[in-house]
Amino acid sequence: MQQHRRQPELVEGSLPVFVFPTELLFYADDQASHKQVLTLYNPYEFALKFKVLCTAPNKYAVVDSAGAVKPQCCVDIVIRHRDVRACHYGVIDKFRLQVSEQSQRKALGRKEVIATLLPSTQEPRQHKQQQQQQEEEKRIKEHLAESVFFEQASFQQESRAATAGPSLLTVFLGLVCVAALMLPTLGELESRVPVYLHLSVNKKLVAAYVLGLVTMVVLRT
Repeated sequence: MQQHRRQPELVEGSLPVFVFPTELLFYADDQASHKQVLTLYNPYEFALKFKVLCTAPNKYAVVDSAGAVKPQCCVDIVIRHRDVRACHYGVIDKFRLQVSEQSQRKALGRKEVIATLLPSTQEPRQHKQQQQQQEEEKRIKEHLAESVFFEQASFQQESRAATAGPSLLTVFLGLVCVAALMLPTLGELESRVPVYLHLSVNKKLVAAYVLGLVTMVVLRT
């Protein structure tokens, strides 16, 4: 016995609605643009009924504002702008498409489409150019800010290295070498310094060599 698979019950407002385009642009200087077409798609295996609502119904004429769409089909909805005046330039209106099953009243899905009246077809191009210019200026400012940051960080590191000076160990080693050179050489008799502090010539040469290295390190820092 063949069993029919029962279709799950859909929750109100959860059904995706597929409409193209999602934005309508009307141009006052282009008579052809005063008529726009919305296409409603039904990719489902059941028929849908639809209804078109608008936030400014006096400004638009909607042909077939309600109807049905067969399964896996589409329908065109013609919208005409009938109040092309300067006072409406830039005003954003909204169309809402509600869909439901033919046997039900609750709206299974909704989709909003915005509509705008512009004075000229050049407006979107100018707006796009302004956006590109603003983005370019933003990128330049960010690049300059990064450059200044790295320059300041590099300068601070150099300043720290310059102000840090030689280490205490280097200074102590230099003083030891200087003291070693000031001690009497081994074999000198006329000296009040104890004999065990007398250094040989080789030891003094080593102290002089080390002192030279310390001096070079200090000059580099």
